Amino acid sequence: MRFSVVETGYDKRQVDSCLDELGIRLSRLAARAGGAAEASPEWDEIRQEAAWLSGLLQRLDLGDTAGTRSAGDAVRGEAAEILARARAELDEARAEARRVRERAYEEAVQARRDFEAALYVRRRREARLDEILAQVTPEQVPADTPTAAAGVPGGRLVAGGLDPGAKPPSGRR
Repeated sequence: MRFSVVETGYDKRQVDSCLDELGIRLSRLAARAGGAAEASPEWDEIRQEAAWLSGLLQRLDLGDTAGTRSAGDAVRGEAAEILARARAELDEARAEARRVRERAYEEAVQARRDFEAALYVRRRREARLDEILAQVTPEQVPADTPTAAAGVPGGRLVAGGLDPGAKPPSGRR
């Protein structure tokens, strides 16, 4: 149901027409429910509710402009309170969103700084390793230098594993 908005609310003729139509529909529904009430108690409840709504429409005195005006003022006051609360909640939500956004931005900036610092340290280590490896040549390590492989008991290490011609240590086969 949509009504045209006029200077003091809605168009009274449209509202009255709508209420009249609603009353007619409710009367028809009550009559249909009354006929079906004999078949089921649930329909009796529907008929009673339709009759109550129809009575409510008849009790409304739409010609009482003072009562309508005071009711309208009360409704407007309540609507203004609801609107004021909603605006206050919206302002609080916006402030909270701004704080969250600022905190997230600060954390992102700090994370980027930490990442860049770690990346800088890694690059420095990599450069230092490259310097060290550039100074090492295979010729500098003599062939007879003992290594961890020389500590293997009973066998000699050759390229590709243990020397197959080496004898096992005593006590082993």
